[in-house]
Amino acid sequence: MAAPAKSTDASISLTAGQSATVSAAENVPLQYSLILDHLIGDKRQIKDLNPTVMGALPSPQKTEEQKMIERGMESCAFKSLIACVGGFVLGGAFGVFTAGIDSNVGLDPKDPLRTPTAREVLRDMGQRGMSYAKNFAIVGAMFSCTECLIESHRGKSDWKNAVYSGCITGGAIGFRAGLKAGVLGCGGFAAFSAAIEYYLR
Repeated sequence: MAAPAKSTDASISLTAGQSATVSAAENVPLQYSLILDHLIGDKRQIKDLNPTVMGALPSPQKTEEQKMIERGMESCAFKSLIACVGGFVLGGAFGVFTAGIDSNVGLDPKDPLRTPTAREVLRDMGQRGMSYAKNFAIVGAMFSCTECLIESHRGKSDWKNAVYSGCITGGAIGFRAGLKAGVLGCGGFAAFSAAIEYYLR
């Protein structure tokens, strides 16, 4: 009669051991929770993203000459010069193109029935190209300089700089023909600048 008692005691001890194991397992956090804590939790370590650590070549220290060149290229004078040269080239090409498709190039107003020579046509094309080049260069330099100054004064680089610069440039060009032309030039250039900025951004 002692055997059933031993089996009962063994089952009770086994049940108690299983319950203790379950309670201990409940108290221990799951393994994936530990992994998440180390990946995205409070235990995550901040690693140094140094290029040398990541296998890339270290960037050399900039010299004073390089810093001076960078400051010069970021200056308003250099930006205005680049815009002036670019406007001159673009305006000259546009002027020559419009002169090439104009049927009145080289015609003499005193004798419109006379056929112009090639030299006269080329001379008129050159004059129109130079006129367009000068106008485009002036507009480009004015716009770039005013935009750079406004951006430096505001300390922001957004679409408002181009709008303000367009208004100032258009108004300055239009005021030569009067107040009304100046106001229209300001509004037209500002709207055009806003449209370009909206398209580019």
